[in-house]
Amino acid sequence: MNTFDAIIFDLGGVILDISLELTKDAFKQMGIAHFEKMYTLKDANPLFQQLEKGMVTEEEFYDGFRISSGIPIRNNDIKNCWNALLLQYRPLTLQALVELKKKHRIFLLSNTNIIHRKAFNKIYESQFGKGSLDDFFDKAYYSYEIGLRKPDLEAYEFVLKENNLTPSKTLFIDDSEPNVESAKKAGMQGVVLREGMRVEEILVV
Repeated sequence: MNTFDAIIFDLGGVILDISLELTKDAFKQMGIAHFEKMYTLKDANPLFQQLEKGMVTEEEFYDGFRISSGIPIRNNDIKNCWNALLLQYRPLTLQALVELKKKHRIFLLSNTNIIHRKAFNKIYESQFGKGSLDDFFDKAYYSYEIGLRKPDLEAYEFVLKENNLTPSKTLFIDDSEPNVESAKKAGMQGVVLREGMRVEEILVV
């Protein structure tokens, strides 16, 4: 990697452990055996994309999910199954963010939605008791708030422009190869954080 002034991080699979298999299994127990056709970490059907872009409300998502799945599943059950993929924050990675922020401008760019946002805020509170994830960054960007999601180039360009970042001096870290490839198309340096890799092991802090 070349030198960089700023770092943009993904959330799930980079800072927060996730397991989509847990959500798939939870929905399967509710009678929805084809969830992977609706959502994967690399792709999502229009309903999930709309949720992640803030184009539908939580209630509208639940209604749409029932229609898409063909199963009369209750709102709370949908929420619990959907949130099952969210696990624990990586404490050593969070410590690394504190050190990295002393030397670089650091940002978060996450494809997420209001349902998961509420859930991972509770996970943070449960693990650490006070503060919030956003405190670690110069600014945190969530797709449902900005109306843009990765791997669309506009999402990266939005963060770069709003913070006057030089793309070639900005490092992007994500666990999704398509997302990193798009970041490179936007002119940034990119690292795919593959399974087993950790931020604190690949960056000097």
